[in-house]
Amino acid sequence: MAKILCVLTGASYWTLKDGHRHPTGYWAEEFVAPYSVFTDAGHEVTVATPRGTVPVVDTMSLEPRMAGGEENALREEAVIEAADELRHPISLKEVRLEDYDAVYYPGGHGPMEDLSVDADSASLLRKALASGKPLGIVCHAPAALLATRDTNGNTPFANYRVTGFCNEEEIGVGFADKAKWLLEDELKKLPTQYSRGPAWKPYTVVDRNLFTGQNPASSGPLAKELVEALS
Repeated sequence: MAKILCVLTGASYWTLKDGHRHPTGYWAEEFVAPYSVFTDAGHEVTVATPRGTVPVVDTMSLEPRMAGGEENALREEAVIEAADELRHPISLKEVRLEDYDAVYYPGGHGPMEDLSVDADSASLLRKALASGKPLGIVCHAPAALLATRDTNGNTPFANYRVTGFCNEEEIGVGFADKAKWLLEDELKKLPTQYSRGPAWKPYTVVDRNLFTGQNPASSGPLAKELVEALS
């Protein structure tokens, strides 16, 4: 049995460029699908957030039109209800990487608000990358990589091959013209070797111990790759 640290956003809103606070959180599928893969494989999951804030699910992600139908939405809601780990997160500041075998970051627009500037998350990401332990980051969660830059703008993630939520997908959900910045643009500037697949289809990229997924549909496949790397 492996111990997997799941780092979630603690944000309940995302500040848009006009100052409006759009309600958000973590994206249901991006927690539920990997959590199910990890626990079904017999692994233990611990949830961590900034300051140990209890994470909130983006309610839009549980709407049937976003969750792939009503049945799937109800199934995801049931998994979230049953996952006690979500109610008892530890603070990112208290995380000891040596206690875990892998680290996984789900997305949602929340990480654009908090993890993109969170120093404790940045420290964990730098250590996880250097450790060689599997590090999985999906959808909007690669925003957390932006916080890993030092005062000179350098990051250990520079020139890694990555993916993440693309501009076409952000246009599709109606936020591209409202956001302060777009993830695809910022990942390219970091710089990383950003690539993407077709919008909304599963697409994952593996570079050394870094595993990234483009969108919600990529979270399940990404989790399976992480489990494989642990075996």
